Amino acid sequence: MTNPEHVAVNIGYDEGLSHRFIAGADVLLMPSRFEPCGLTQLYALRYGTLPLVRRVGGLADTVIDATPKNLESDRATGFVFDDPARHALTARLLDACTLYRHEGLWKQMQRRAMQQNFSWDDAAEHYEALYRSL
Repeated sequence: MTNPEHVAVNIGYDEGLSHRFIAGADVLLMPSRFEPCGLTQLYALRYGTLPLVRRVGGLADTVIDATPKNLESDRATGFVFDDPARHALTARLLDACTLYRHEGLWKQMQRRAMQQNFSWDDAAEHYEALYRSL
């Protein structure tokens, strides 16, 4: 057994460890009040870790809520809530737990999440199309 007085604690940021934590999770909770862009949910999507986010900023732009309609049309990539109160987060977390029990739907969402394309190539095409439409 390890002596607690001799346990090494490393305080700091480790990029690789951060990615391993995200990749090893089933759900990533991001109940942000403000999020101008957000890379963490993009990492989660790439790894098939389904984000549970508040509908704000970049989180609203990148996570497609697991509504019945979005699940049926194979568009859902995570869970979204609006109200910054704890009851809204809790309700969506319970929804995620319920959906987790439906292995086929869960895996379908994971596949869809991992297929998302947030590259600048895709964004540049949209910007160019917008520019040409003016």
